[in-house]
Amino acid sequence: MTQVEKKKPLNYYKKKCWTVFSKYIRLRDCLKTTGSPDYGKCITCGRLVGITRADAGHFISRRFGSTLFDERNVHLQCKQCNGAYSGQLLEYRRQIIRLYGEGADTQLENKATEIKKFTPQELIELTEYYTNKIKELG
Repeated sequence: MTQVEKKKPLNYYKKKCWTVFSKYIRLRDCLKTTGSPDYGKCITCGRLVGITRADAGHFISRRFGSTLFDERNVHLQCKQCNGAYSGQLLEYRRQIIRLYGEGADTQLENKATEIKKFTPQELIELTEYYTNKIKELG
């Protein structure tokens, strides 16, 4: 007899997806900035930080669903810049423009105005997608 799985709240899938996405972002940026999977440079202050002590910090706040999992919007950031310094948004903006070109910052700001509600299935698929991307980097 098979047991029917209880339906989990949307937040369960969102947290699970965020955990994998955050790991991917931190690994991507460690490899990109230092060539090592163990440490990378903070996008805003340039400080070297270990992958387990780094945050995946947002340029546009994570409260906006449309940019929550946008790879251009999230980068490795030291806890001080992401937390105590509220993201260092002016420097973060400069780095977004440097990395993605003139206007990328405003594209992200415009995208943030779009309403995005994730379904459990979308979050499951995103989790699988970023799990595979981690394996590709690994």
